Amino acid sequence: MNVNVDLTTVWAFIIAFAVFAYVVMDGFDLGIGILFPAFKAGPDRDRAMNSIAPVWDGNETWLVLGGGGLFAAFPLAYAVILPATYPLIIAMLLGLVFRGVAFEYRWRDPGHRRWWDAAFTGGSIIAAMAQGMTLGALLQGVTVVDRAYAGSWFDWLTPYTLLTGLGTVAGYALLGSTWLVWKLDGAGQALARSLGKGAAWATILLMGSVSLYNLLLNPEYADRWLTAPELYFAAPVPIATGIVALLLLRALSTERHSKPFWLALGMFFFGMAGLGVTIWPNVVPPALTIWDAAAPERSQIFMLVGVAITMPLIIGYTAWTYWVFRGKVGHEGYH
Repeated sequence: MNVNVDLTTVWAFIIAFAVFAYVVMDGFDLGIGILFPAFKAGPDRDRAMNSIAPVWDGNETWLVLGGGGLFAAFPLAYAVILPATYPLIIAMLLGLVFRGVAFEYRWRDPGHRRWWDAAFTGGSIIAAMAQGMTLGALLQGVTVVDRAYAGSWFDWLTPYTLLTGLGTVAGYALLGSTWLVWKLDGAGQALARSLGKGAAWATILLMGSVSLYNLLLNPEYADRWLTAPELYFAAPVPIATGIVALLLLRALSTERHSKPFWLALGMFFFGMAGLGVTIWPNVVPPALTIWDAAAPERSQIFMLVGVAITMPLIIGYTAWTYWVFRGKVGHEGYH
């Protein structure tokens, strides 16, 4: 697998970093929404929600950076991906709106709290499912003719995309449960640990299923993973993923607090690495490479200056927020 380092490649890694940051940061608070019905109405749910109260809206900054960066740096890819996945993108945005409104109003309208809790859970599941199915729609291939999307309105709806959607829901539930293991104590932590074990097994099985499906989905994907010399670059990824998965299951079975969350992030990191191995250098498989879809060089340079200024600021204030609210959530509902 050859990686030619040029300006377009730099931008591809910037977008990949932003997407990964969004997935792992917004993933755990979406995961808490997915798991919300497992917690009893009252203090248990309040503590779970308060564990993400200081950070949840800041986490979505990375979605803006990833989507905006794709539009600016790879406009052709943006112009193809959106028409191919319009229903999924609309569903995701509506899910994020529902959960955002529910997050605010469940405290201000306690008389209808159960409805806001349902909106929080439903919005989280819809957003997670839509994100996973969007990934699946890209991996299974997008029909492009004359540099424009040429498929139908429902090309994205296949058994494969449903599988990737369920995998994302399970993965986000894993992130959410391990976050709560870190942030809660007592009965809430014990419940989160139990949910984490189930989510971990579901994530492992669904990741494996999607990986095997990929080998049948596209001969080029199979070549990347099963033939030399690409095999030598690809093999460490599933091996490392398996090791991290075993360590995660072990950490969830012992009295660990933060370790399960970091190991869950490790699983997502190697999943992202496996995705990169599978599709590189395509940005819209199988038709468009990153160089086909890239903006003019002058535009990339201009935007790179802006990113060089803003991204350290985003990382800085995000890190500061997490540091300030680094403790466990007390029984009174505050850090």
